[in-house]
Amino acid sequence: MPSTHNKDKPWDVEGIDKWKEEPFLPEDNKSGQPFLEESSFATLFPKYREGYLREVWGDVTRALDTKGIACVLDLVEGSMTVKTTRKTYDPAAILKARDLIKLLSRSVPFPQAVKILQDDIACDVIKIGNFVNNKDRFVKRRQRLLGPNGNTLKALELLTKCYILVQGNTVSVMGPFKGLKECRRIVEDCMKNIHPIYHIKELMIKRELAQKPELANEDWSRFLPQFKKRSVARKKPAKIRDTKEKTYTPFPPAQTPRKIDLQIESGEYFLSKKDKEQNKLDEKREKREAAKAEKDKERAKDFIAPKEPIYKPSSETSSKKRKTTDGDETKTKKSKKSAN
Repeated sequence: MPSTHNKDKPWDVEGIDKWKEEPFLPEDNKSGQPFLEESSFATLFPKYREGYLREVWGDVTRALDTKGIACVLDLVEGSMTVKTTRKTYDPAAILKARDLIKLLSRSVPFPQAVKILQDDIACDVIKIGNFVNNKDRFVKRRQRLLGPNGNTLKALELLTKCYILVQGNTVSVMGPFKGLKECRRIVEDCMKNIHPIYHIKELMIKRELAQKPELANEDWSRFLPQFKKRSVARKKPAKIRDTKEKTYTPFPPAQTPRKIDLQIESGEYFLSKKDKEQNKLDEKREKREAAKAEKDKERAKDFIAPKEPIYKPSSETSSKKRKTTDGDETKTKKSKKSAN
């Protein structure tokens, strides 16, 4: 049965761009009535962002007023809230405002974060804190994203046409949807110990291939590099065997005593539960006192005076002293004789 809906479309001409996204204007709201329900989103921000947010909050309010969105900054609770008003005409504007306050809380500067209100810009906040348990290893892998002097990050921004900010346990990305998808794959692989330089090489080759129209309908896998994971086998330390000759004995070794046997020999097995706990406390106290005595000895070493070098007079000074002492002795003898 032939279709009855095949009618002429006067607007469907050859020069029209069917993929172009037209901006949503107040005239597009056919009903002209405000929304039936109020939608709101809130997000918390860290304490160190409070000063910056107070400075730029006037600009944030003016930017959201153009979309008919109201915003509230609560410094007591440390939160930002956006909500629709009776002037809101775009249903997606509240989602864009939610992304704006989310980016501001993640240390994205306002001149960059306000671009999220554009229709062709989206954002993604990638959490990287759960990939690695070791803190030192996490810091090293996060540093790979930045690279020396931030060169790796700049290369990723140029190839993906996205804005990337590494902050704490998250990576904030802004840009087109295709770039966001590539950035998420690169960031997650970097935290899984795959260096970003491999993805940068792949993106550079793809950009060169995209400029050739004859390869538009062909498979590009033969042009892309195939990086194989090389796991280097580490040599295990060789076990040193005891070369001493062991004398053969047909008898098995003596059986080691059990823990209960040792307690019976020491008499601990027959003690009550209270006495056993008291003995444990006494042992802990003795160990604590011994450790304290050792620490006191180490501390007392700092207060021991160092040995001073023994002063030895030179030969000239010693001879002068001897002469003076001889002269004093003769004077005393003469005075004694005169007195007699």
